[in-house]
Amino acid sequence: MFLNSKDFGFIAALESQWQAIRSECLALNNDAFDPWVQGRMHGGGWTVYGLYALGKKIPGACQACPATAEALAQIPGLSMAGFSRLAPHAHVKPHVGWAESVYRLHLGLVVPPGCRLRVADKTESWQEGECLVFDDTIEHEAWNDSDQPRTVLLLDFLRPGLSGSVEDHIPEEVQEYARQMLEAGRGE
Repeated sequence: MFLNSKDFGFIAALESQWQAIRSECLALNNDAFDPWVQGRMHGGGWTVYGLYALGKKIPGACQACPATAEALAQIPGLSMAGFSRLAPHAHVKPHVGWAESVYRLHLGLVVPPGCRLRVADKTESWQEGECLVFDDTIEHEAWNDSDQPRTVLLLDFLRPGLSGSVEDHIPEEVQEYARQMLEAGRGE
């Protein structure tokens, strides 16, 4: 289920910063991106550059992307954030997220034609500079049918009316990966 991005007050400010965020993402070395921890969902081609994990900044990553880190700091209930890159002709298989306490947001940064996201029975295409918000606990999948990588800023934020941590709802393999990123400090 896609949600109306106008229902979330912070999205307009985030979208207004999309070009600075994109510039910082494009300046990163390709080697800085790691395969998405749950490889069974994509079979290759999905990489991420983490900025926040378990609600905490990854210090070196945020230092490398100061405008992005500043924009993320304005998002209430931010749980996880990073750049998400989908390789040409990659497919993220149908899957269901684990945390009922958050919504997922994608801010389109580099979106060639032929990229799309299906949530339940509705399919949308990303648009550069615009956010798609959806319920990650509903089956979804993504495609990049182009010859270029697709990149979004991917983040999770607490659903309105909730507070606290989502850590108890995150699979152990993802928690361990997040702890490793936080301990490494990415660049510190």
